[in-house]
Amino acid sequence: MEFSYREEQQSLRQLAAQILGDRFTDDFRREFSRSGEPYDRQLWATLAQAGLLGTAIGEEHGGTGLGLTELCFLLEEQGRTLAAVPLLATLVLGALPVQKFGSAAQCAALLPRVVSGEALLTAALEETGGGDPLRPAVKATASGEGWRLRGVKSCVPYGAQAQAILVTARTGRHSVGVFLVDPQARGVRIESQRTTSGEPQAQVTLTNVRVSAADVLGDALAGGAMVRWIVERGQAALAAQQLGLVAEALRRTAAYTAERVQFGRPTGSFQSVQHRLADGYIDVEALRSVYLRAVWALENDIPATAEVATAKWWAACGGHRVTHTAQHLHGGLGADIDYPIHAFFLRAKQIELALGGATPMLAKIGEQLASGAVRAMT
Repeated sequence: MEFSYREEQQSLRQLAAQILGDRFTDDFRREFSRSGEPYDRQLWATLAQAGLLGTAIGEEHGGTGLGLTELCFLLEEQGRTLAAVPLLATLVLGALPVQKFGSAAQCAALLPRVVSGEALLTAALEETGGGDPLRPAVKATASGEGWRLRGVKSCVPYGAQAQAILVTARTGRHSVGVFLVDPQARGVRIESQRTTSGEPQAQVTLTNVRVSAADVLGDALAGGAMVRWIVERGQAALAAQQLGLVAEALRRTAAYTAERVQFGRPTGSFQSVQHRLADGYIDVEALRSVYLRAVWALENDIPATAEVATAKWWAACGGHRVTHTAQHLHGGLGADIDYPIHAFFLRAKQIELALGGATPMLAKIGEQLASGAVRAMT
């Protein structure tokens, strides 16, 4: 396992940090949150011009041909700034599986438009009541040379803004498929859903929606491995966002307690405050270690179910602890919904629950341990 970063990786991170940081300052974030806009279109265009939207897309489709590791570095910087752009939905949940499993025609139709910033993609993986994305309630029925979809998906990120939605559906008693659905197709109804962080999500209702054979991703009767592939990369990407977020929240809190004076001394000099900050630092570095391990395994096509679940568990629990500490140590300011640290708490809570919270991740880790699938780290 290589622990040092290549020059191109460092350059990508620096470029992402500069673009996102220069645009999404605290003042701009507050202003943007009141604009009613679903995402920052100008920033999205800037990311496209800088080539960052093509980070993990092959050169044959206009991208830079890098991988999941570099894409996660970009997501870390988004977490640090809380930039309102659909990076995870479009690049991880949409473009990566299309590139991996899509036909040449599907890739040609979608990926160059993603790289240029023209098209947003997303995936409908979750359903009301939670549950395992590998066992969707949405049903797909064979119809002629295509399929008919019916059911309801919830919490679809940028579902109302995307030009194509990857929908998982049950195609048989023990089979699942992934379908490219046009949000404008007959029988598709999209309703906006409010989220804690303000990220636009949608409930997607499918009523006898026709999907042609050309819009099936891979094999509609053998898509279980494909869905697992998508979900694990989505969970790793959420951990990347959470790492950037909690590291920044902790940095801000350390700076605040170094300046805030109570009883004639900086609050950061109090032992109890130092203990809280030290515990937060442990959480941040633990998340960093397990997340990078998971991404490394995924990047090298090594089975990583336990590793990804561990990273998502730390993102859930560590993310909650660090942002709670940040609010607490900011005192009254931490409870002010207009103060920046509150936005970090809200986003962390959403990441905590997306694609499985702490409890289902522990269950997944337990399953892997019980089955003997967990190997010693190499």
